[in-house]
Amino acid sequence: MKTVWITGGSSGIGEACAYRWAAQGVRLILTAPTTEELEPVAARCREKGAPDVCVLPYDLSKPEGIPALVQTAWEAFDGIDITYLNAGISQRTSVEDTTMDMVRTIMEIDYFAPAAIAKGLLPRMVARGGGHIGVTTSIAGKFGFPLRCGYCSAKSALYGFFESLQAEYYDKGIRVTLVCPGRVRTNISLRALDKGGKPHGKMDPGQAGGITVEKAARIIVNAITKGRREVLVGSKELIMVYIKRFFPGLCARLARVIKPM
Repeated sequence: MKTVWITGGSSGIGEACAYRWAAQGVRLILTAPTTEELEPVAARCREKGAPDVCVLPYDLSKPEGIPALVQTAWEAFDGIDITYLNAGISQRTSVEDTTMDMVRTIMEIDYFAPAAIAKGLLPRMVARGGGHIGVTTSIAGKFGFPLRCGYCSAKSALYGFFESLQAEYYDKGIRVTLVCPGRVRTNISLRALDKGGKPHGKMDPGQAGGITVEKAARIIVNAITKGRREVLVGSKELIMVYIKRFFPGLCARLARVIKPM
């Protein structure tokens, strides 16, 4: 029986993936900032077929506790087969309105936390014969986009770190799936940092028109199960990834005029 650890498991993509894995009968470890957020998700996972669910709350903006968090997660069911590092925070501010404290907060949650968790898991997974790490990047990690300077930076950094990790540890049984969403109908824009570090508090039109979290979860869980290196998750907005790859100049021009919300 497999064990899956999901960060950002209390809502959005993480919650939907938890339900999908629960229906497959895996043991689950769910992490989000508070127990109150996680308990209803854990209860529903049990209803859907998960034989065991461990609620493991933690604020990923606090790096000092991550080594202990990894140890607790690993010991919950005597090992972890799949870790899906999905937790993240976005922003809705221009470069001028983005304080360095905001950049550091975004980088801490979106980049340093998943990197630190992966580093903590690696020796354990290698000693056990292998393991799978999924990580949520974003099409915003493929190119710069208005009002996302810190977010784009963090998501871009994930590619460098986890592609390096995959190259180094592939022969030791470690697999990585880079999950690259476009627009998915989650509450990420509601919680995104706005001027002064306050929550944006609005559902962006682009976000509202995205694919459902259920569809996203089906694509993501399937991709991780099949061991895919990368999976794009979204709709027509994903064409920007290919425009960036083959026509970078056009991508830069489009980024200057596209409506960012």
